[in-house]
This record gives sequence, structure tokens and C-alpha cells, in this order.
Amino acid sequence: MRHLKKGRKLGRERNQRKALLRGLAVNLITYGKMQTTLPKAKELRPFVERLVSYAKRDTDVQKMRQLAKILSVSARIKLVKEIAPKYFERKGGYTRITKGAYRKGDSARKAFIEFV
Repeated sequence: MRHLKKGRKLGRERNQRKALLRGLAVNLITYGKMQTTLPKAKELRPFVERLVSYAKRDTDVQKMRQLAKILSVSARIKLVKEIAPKYFERKGGYTRITKGAYRKGDSARKAFIEFV
């Protein structure tokens, strides 16, 4: 039984999963919208929303260090300077997931994830 088991494994080990989420987060921050599979989008949403919440408090040194640990320099600058100020008054729900068609090769469900 899967009681109280949080998160999806996405067919990867722990370090590979963390690297995948980092890469997806950098792409989403850089381009604003991206297409991926539905389970990856559902895992990416809380990860990115936590990063936006960190970036909203740009005076907090510890939060900036946590961002530096996860994101590249260009993605971190874009997140702090452009994306986070748009959501300063908003308390959450920074991203939207829109379901798409099934992929032809393996029938995986595609989804778009974007900033609201």
C-alpha cells in the first residue's frame, strides 16, 4: 500500500530526480511556459512555487542561498528581478497546468505548465 508516500519517483533514482526537477525548473523560469509529461508537471509545480516564494523575500540571505543552491545564475536573476515581483501580493498558485494530447510514441499524457 502507498499510504503516506509523498511524491512520484518518475522512474529515476533520487539524485537523477533532483537533477531533472532542477532542469525543468530552470527551463520554466527561463521561458515562462513549457511542455512536458503530466506527472513531471505535477511534480514540478510545488517545486517551482516554493522557489517563487523564496524569491519574493529577496532580503532574506538564507532564502537567496537556497535559490543559489538550486538554480543557475541567469535563472535566479530572472526569478528575483522579473517573476517574483509580479506575484508579490499573491499568496500562492503561481503556476497553471493544462492537459494536452497523448504522445504518439508511448501514449504518455502531455501537459503545459506556465506561470499564471
